[in-house]
Amino acid sequence: MKFPTQAVSFSLAALLIFGGCAAKNGEAPNDAEHTKEGVLIGTLVGAALGAVTSKHHKGKNVAIGAAIGAAAGGAIGYSLDKQAQEVADSMDTDVSANEKEAAKHRDIIVTKHDNYVKITFKSKMMFETDAADPTPEAREKIARLVDVLKKYPNTIVQVVGHTDSRGSYDYNLKLSQKRAFNVANMLKNLGVTNQIYARGCSFSKPLMPNDSPENMAINRRVEIYLYPSEDKVIDACR
Repeated sequence: MKFPTQAVSFSLAALLIFGGCAAKNGEAPNDAEHTKEGVLIGTLVGAALGAVTSKHHKGKNVAIGAAIGAAAGGAIGYSLDKQAQEVADSMDTDVSANEKEAAKHRDIIVTKHDNYVKITFKSKMMFETDAADPTPEAREKIARLVDVLKKYPNTIVQVVGHTDSRGSYDYNLKLSQKRAFNVANMLKNLGVTNQIYARGCSFSKPLMPNDSPENMAINRRVEIYLYPSEDKVIDACR
C-alpha cells in the first residue's frame, strides 16, 4: 500500500506542533488542558491515518480514524492526570503547577508534565548528611507509592538522584547514584513489578542556583519519574 506523503507529513507535524505546546516555561498543564491536548493530538493523528488507509470511502475513514484517535489520546491524558492525583493523595499533598515554587515550602512535590508525572523528594527528609540509605521517614513516604504503582504495572519508573555543588563532581555522582539505586531497590523489595531505571546526576541539574544553604537544600533531592511508555523516557540529567 502506498501512502500519500502529504497526509503522513500532516500527522507527523501534528505530533510535533501539539506535542510541544503544553509545558511552556516549565509549568505543567492542568487536568483539563492535559486531557484536551491528548484528545487533540489523537484526533489529528487518527484523522491523518484514516485518510491514508484507503482511497475509497476516504471521508468515512477520516471520521473513524479521528474518533479512535481522540479516544486513545484522551485516555492517555486522563491516565496521567489520574495517576498524578493518586500519587499526590498518597503523599498527603497536591499536584503542583510550579515545582520550583513548591520546593520552597514542601518536602514532597508532585508535578504533572506532558508525558510523565514527577515526584520530588527533598533530601532533608530523605537522607542523613553524606548517607545513601533512606531515613525511616523517607521509607514510610516511598512505601506509599507502592499501591499506586501496582495499579499501573505498565508505568515505567525512573529514579534520579541529585546533589548540591559542594565537593567534587565524581564524589557527588557516586553519592547521587547510590541514593537513586537504594530507592529503586526499596521499591522492588516492596513488591513493585514495574520496569525501574535508576541513575545519578551529581550536581549537573540544579533546580535552584547553588548560592545559599536554602537553595542547596532544594537541589539535594531524589526524583521519581512515572512514564506511560518507554518512548517517553527523558534524560533527567540534562
